[in-house]
Amino acid sequence: MMGAAGLGLAARTAGAATSAELPAFDAAKPHVYWEAVRALYPLAPDLKYFNTGGLGPAAAPVLARTEEITRRLQANVEHGHDQMGGARTTLARFLGADPAEISFVRNATEGNSIVATGLKLGAGDEVILESHAHPGGWYPWAQQQRLRGVVVKTFEPDSKDPAGNITRIRALCTARTRVVQVSHVTAPTGIVMPVDEIARFCRERGIWCHLDGAQSAGMIPFSLRTIGCDSFATSGHKWMGGPLETGVLYVRKDRQHEVAPVHVGSYSGELDEATGELAIANDALRYEYGTRTPAAPLGLAAAAELQERIGRDRVFAHGRALVKHFVARLAPIPGVEVLSPLDGPLAGSMVTFRTSIMPHDVLFKRLFYSHGFRCRPVSEQKLNALRVSMHVFNTPAECDALAETAADILRRV
Repeated sequence: MMGAAGLGLAARTAGAATSAELPAFDAAKPHVYWEAVRALYPLAPDLKYFNTGGLGPAAAPVLARTEEITRRLQANVEHGHDQMGGARTTLARFLGADPAEISFVRNATEGNSIVATGLKLGAGDEVILESHAHPGGWYPWAQQQRLRGVVVKTFEPDSKDPAGNITRIRALCTARTRVVQVSHVTAPTGIVMPVDEIARFCRERGIWCHLDGAQSAGMIPFSLRTIGCDSFATSGHKWMGGPLETGVLYVRKDRQHEVAPVHVGSYSGELDEATGELAIANDALRYEYGTRTPAAPLGLAAAAELQERIGRDRVFAHGRALVKHFVARLAPIPGVEVLSPLDGPLAGSMVTFRTSIMPHDVLFKRLFYSHGFRCRPVSEQKLNALRVSMHVFNTPAECDALAETAADILRRV
């Protein structure tokens, strides 16, 4: 099946729409609008893709912009670093930040690692994480625990009550607590954490607040200024629909001096040739170094612009509506348990479910390899479930087909 899918992808990429022009949204006929959005994504015809939380596809206009920049720079043998300023401004607007607070990294993992390594922590200093942290959020701190004796403490995220998460963090805090890091949206079950309240809690106690935003940027609308966290890292290749190996690290301008750059080189600062003293850049450029292609961040900027054209509130509303639609179709299936919040401020555009009838990995393989439905198996925390991501290119008909196929597979056990 996957060989045919690859051929289908190549065929559709060749003829896919490269313009991001969309019809006016008509609430009486929303399907017309969303069909036009879907047409921008060169997905293989036989692939029903529900794993944006793992890897999101880029729309044809994003791919076209990335390719055009790459070809132009290669033709003129230029690195094009001077072109990244516009992309920085676009991403700052998208995230609700100042351009001086934005640096381009490869992914959320790299951003998380820069913060974990750059903060001045020592043996016995405490870092609080939620137990559902992705390896890209957890491993950087585990490394600091191994190298510097930092103490990592975890709490189980409350999926029912936003205030419960504050209570659980408070219970772990001591005089040695230096950092609280939470996933803005948890990867295993899609809990939208109450980050405004968590950031406020940290500010009141002088604790650094870092957000792993790998699952939030592009799924939900937010402003980092409003949240008030000290730092934030995200991947561009998930919900934002940017090229592979794109990400953004945000560090508040007034606190950048507290996060030392992990790597330095050209663009990280200026060297005084007379004294040999390196003056680190006084903005987020301190976290960038060396030659790189601007095609990736400019492609990510194109992805952000596409989402802004659709409307970030509309993007989230579409994802939430599809989750509710899908869960309603799941409900009649015997033995199915939904693990994700479905309503209220904790609910996002991902839904994780499991069934007592069949092991989750077996159901995943049958859905994918026999029927072309790409979900994500969730083995973390022994949840043994399947995660389904709903984004702008997904449709109610696909949700119906996924639920019906799962029900048919389970009936045949």
